[in-house]
Amino acid sequence: MQAQRERARSASAFGMDYNSLVKVDKDTVFTGYREHTGEATVVALYQAGQVVDALAEGEEGVVILDQTPFYAESGGQIGDRGYLQGANSRFEVRDTTKTGGAFLHHGVITLGALKVGEKVGTQVEAALQQATSLNHSATHLLHAALRIVLGDHVQQKGSLVDSQRLRFDFSHFEAIKPEQLRQIEDIVNAEIRRNTPVQTEEMDIESAKRKGAMALFGEKYGDSVRVLTMGGDFSVELCGGIHAKRTGDIALFKIVSEGGVASGVRRVEGITGAAALAWVNSAEDQLKEAANLLKGSRDNLVDKLGAVLERNRQLEKQLEQLQAKAASAAGDDLSAQALDVKGAKVLAARLDGVDGKGLLALVDQLKNKLGQGVILLGGVHEGKVVLVSGVSKELSAKVKAGDLMKQAAAAVGGKGGGRPDMAQGGGVDIGALDSALALAVPFVEQGL
Repeated sequence: MQAQRERARSASAFGMDYNSLVKVDKDTVFTGYREHTGEATVVALYQAGQVVDALAEGEEGVVILDQTPFYAESGGQIGDRGYLQGANSRFEVRDTTKTGGAFLHHGVITLGALKVGEKVGTQVEAALQQATSLNHSATHLLHAALRIVLGDHVQQKGSLVDSQRLRFDFSHFEAIKPEQLRQIEDIVNAEIRRNTPVQTEEMDIESAKRKGAMALFGEKYGDSVRVLTMGGDFSVELCGGIHAKRTGDIALFKIVSEGGVASGVRRVEGITGAAALAWVNSAEDQLKEAANLLKGSRDNLVDKLGAVLERNRQLEKQLEQLQAKAASAAGDDLSAQALDVKGAKVLAARLDGVDGKGLLALVDQLKNKLGQGVILLGGVHEGKVVLVSGVSKELSAKVKAGDLMKQAAAAVGGKGGGRPDMAQGGGVDIGALDSALALAVPFVEQGL
């Protein structure tokens, strides 16, 4: 239910591009680096993209304040949530963005009415911001670890940081090997255990460059920049986001996926803190369940699983041998059912419960028995129609197995095709299987 509420919030009227509609001369003063609460004055209100003097209960809109502790979405970090409390009103902030120097608080009036010029108390949802800040700090450590393991060519190409996870896109020319992913994780977690302070400094851009700070992808920087330093000189980057106080606050970092998103661009997704611990606990529960199913323990799970897989391979081999024997016996019976059509033997038969591999083997056997012949076999296997056709080499110039298969497969609502001497197909219309098999004789009559 909580996940559904979050989706409903995201799908509300905030899809409107207020960033391009809002025109406010006065910049919003950001106080969020120091506090989660405060007091502010409503500078402007917007509803449905239009300037308004007030927002009434139940109405959605945008509130602009003279100052705010709400972080506006930028640098990959999502905007803060929380609420604004007026004397007789309450505004639920569901997202915060920025246009120029103005911070836009997107949300809905849940009580009373909010007017321009009104004083409000500001309250950021601290737990949500804290979880987001841990993921943001971990992103910086991840960036440094990637460069250590993969090389200095790694550059950030994009990121997304929220309270649940972090996503980091970077330049790299190949998939990251499992042992490299483990090494990257180990480096990040080692920095977390060092529990060094996360330091921020305001300085001019040239001083930041001399300090070795890396600029983040897609960000624009003014004359004065904010430099974030973690682990001494382990990570030094320009960043205006909200971060942990110490690296140890992150607690635990876990990579959950890695893959390509564009040519020369890879993506790593990870989790931290409570989410990472929950992931580890879930993995442990699944490990225990697998051990119980195999009547083993965590210590001998791999050996137990190997034994089961080996036994399964043996049983599959035995099953193939039995199917081959059954097919041989069926072939003797089926060959007697072949019809003579213009000097060629034509056999169309239904064999339910046999998979495509079994039917192929049977077609090969029947071609040897019939000599100059055309064969179409079909059946129902695991709820679907399976079809196989075969034509002897002497006839395949005039009667092609692939053409016969296209017609038969289409008749059962599917597709098929293949070579002139052998073809496969299938479909979903089980009731039409017998009609599809009946196409073999007229197809051969026409071809010959």
